[in-house]
Amino acid sequence: MGPKLLLLFIVGDILGTGVYALTGQVAAEVGGVVWLPFLVAFAVALVTAFSYLELVTKYPKAAGAALYTHKAFGIHFVTFLIAFAVMASGITSASTASRAFASNMSAAFDLGLGGWGVTLAALGFMALVAIVNVRGVGESVKANVVLTLVELTGLLIIIAIGLWAIMGGQGDVSRTWTFEPAGDKGVVWSVVTATTLAFFAMVGFEDSVNMAEETRDPVRIFPKVLLGGLLITGAIYILVSVSAITLVPAAELGEGDTPLLKVVQAGAPGFPIGVFGVITMFAVANSALINMLMASRLVYGMSRERVLPHVLGRVHPGRRTPVVAILFTTLLAVGLITFVGEVPALGGTTALLLLAVFTVVNVAVLVLRRDPVGHKHFRTPTVLPVLGAASCAFLVGPWTGRDPVQYLIAAILLGIGVLLWLATVAIMRARGEAPDGSMRNLKVDGPVN
Repeated sequence: MGPKLLLLFIVGDILGTGVYALTGQVAAEVGGVVWLPFLVAFAVALVTAFSYLELVTKYPKAAGAALYTHKAFGIHFVTFLIAFAVMASGITSASTASRAFASNMSAAFDLGLGGWGVTLAALGFMALVAIVNVRGVGESVKANVVLTLVELTGLLIIIAIGLWAIMGGQGDVSRTWTFEPAGDKGVVWSVVTATTLAFFAMVGFEDSVNMAEETRDPVRIFPKVLLGGLLITGAIYILVSVSAITLVPAAELGEGDTPLLKVVQAGAPGFPIGVFGVITMFAVANSALINMLMASRLVYGMSRERVLPHVLGRVHPGRRTPVVAILFTTLLAVGLITFVGEVPALGGTTALLLLAVFTVVNVAVLVLRRDPVGHKHFRTPTVLPVLGAASCAFLVGPWTGRDPVQYLIAAILLGIGVLLWLATVAIMRARGEAPDGSMRNLKVDGPVN
């Protein structure tokens, strides 16, 4: 890939479910300054992106966070936990997208689906994603290109509607400067809590490091392209949030899982709401598809590296796709959709897992400074990975006001991984084999929004 295609990949990777589904929940925490948590989340992501830039130009290989963790610490179990956390974040992200898909379908076509109706629709959609996944990477990537263009179109429509309404004297621009803290948290802690949700909209940029081996001259073009992609998506998110709060009051925007549909109805009542609903459905479908693709291939890779049960590495005899890994990750998603359900809980868990991974990556940059390589590479100022590790670790903590259910979901998912790892070790020892666990050849992709 050249710089233009890489830029399209990065922008398409970041855009998605976060802004479509969680803008209202962010507004519910802070009121009219809904743009501020997105700005803070962008700043945290930007600092961490500098760490990724040093590592990807220093080690231009696929495998991302798992590779950097293994090189920095050399502890196989820690490497496994990071890889499994990335996989789990992909499943929670896809589950978030599935719920958002069902909610938008209900609103767009006036189906009036209740709680269980939305759940069943989300489960049906997840089954469809699994079928596409079984078909293979080629079909999935082709679908991703189309869906990326659709989701970008939807956000540009929101921005255009907002600008048109503002120029026409509609809405209330003064809302964009109005704090309405949730409960008795106060301004600062409300913004912190909202940032833990808004960060879900910024994940995906780390996915691009896995394209290093498919990029022409990655050491030269990666820094400017990745930073450019982050700036573009950050600007889009802030413009979307300003348009949304100008046209729809925070209290109303925070109700339900279809905030941007309300913006269209308020700013352009003549716009066919069904059309925008379909655009939104396609946008969040993109997140679900790519994340389930990533999660299943990551489980397959860990099985092939002998850190998960061998059965998870079995492939379809005709399609050669990892059908057992696809079934395993789909079942986990089904459980999350059925028993958790709420979009903020699922999206928040995605951000929680990735913030923990980013904390480790920022520390790895500093540790790997003692590992010189034989070529020039990007070097981030030392203060940035320090700030990145501190800010990501801070946003992981319970003091942020994060819903405790997010820690429970993350613990259950990682617990499943640890049990599978222990079972693999026990089986291999019983056979007189030494488990590898290094995952040195593992290709790891991060979740997409």
